[in-house]
Amino acid sequence: MRVSRLVSWTLRALWSWARRNADVRAGSRAARRFAAYGPGTSIAFPPATIFGEPWIELGAHTLLGADITLTAGMVPGLDLGPRPLIRIGDGCTIGRGSHVVAHRSIEVGDDVFTGPYVYITDQNHVYADIDVPVGRQWPADAPVRIGAGTWIGANAVVLPGARLGRNCVVAASSVVRPGDYPDYSVIAGVPGRIVRRYDPEAGWVPPLRGSGTVRPAPSLDGGGVAPPEV
Repeated sequence: MRVSRLVSWTLRALWSWARRNADVRAGSRAARRFAAYGPGTSIAFPPATIFGEPWIELGAHTLLGADITLTAGMVPGLDLGPRPLIRIGDGCTIGRGSHVVAHRSIEVGDDVFTGPYVYITDQNHVYADIDVPVGRQWPADAPVRIGAGTWIGANAVVLPGARLGRNCVVAASSVVRPGDYPDYSVIAGVPGRIVRRYDPEAGWVPPLRGSGTVRPAPSLDGGGVAPPEV
């Protein structure tokens, strides 16, 4: 019994150490396999699946959570051509358990944040031939672009051919279908549709709830701190 507790404690301690110290950091041997790996960037331990690193570019000060899937191509070892298939910009945070799966082109702008378990892919199955199992039919590809400053909520799916503008919001568990989504769009639902947008003249359409009011910031004693006069 004492031996079992010692083994259990040792394994937990080793795992805790690995979680703190075994991330992929800029300048490491693992980072040098990538087409680009910016300073301050980190992939948390443990990753799920990573391959095709020579066709993946990561910007500076970008964080990818644990259990991430980050792949270029069908399988490891393929020659995918002269240009990267995945580009993730500076200052991004990709939530744990998320998947970024590229076969043609996925571009993620600077300062993009996602919740956990987001799925972004530029390839989808087809089913046109009724005599061939869907999984054996050659899939269809379409580039994906996610504009700078965008937020993507937990469990959202971004499908091939989706092109999001700057500072878009994708609600949790939404499915973003192919098409163009203008800057400052809020996308929600299955399938996703624009439920709010920003107009330079009219402001937010429809208006934000509570528009024109400022909620007080919480204080440590549970009360509120009045905002400064503006």
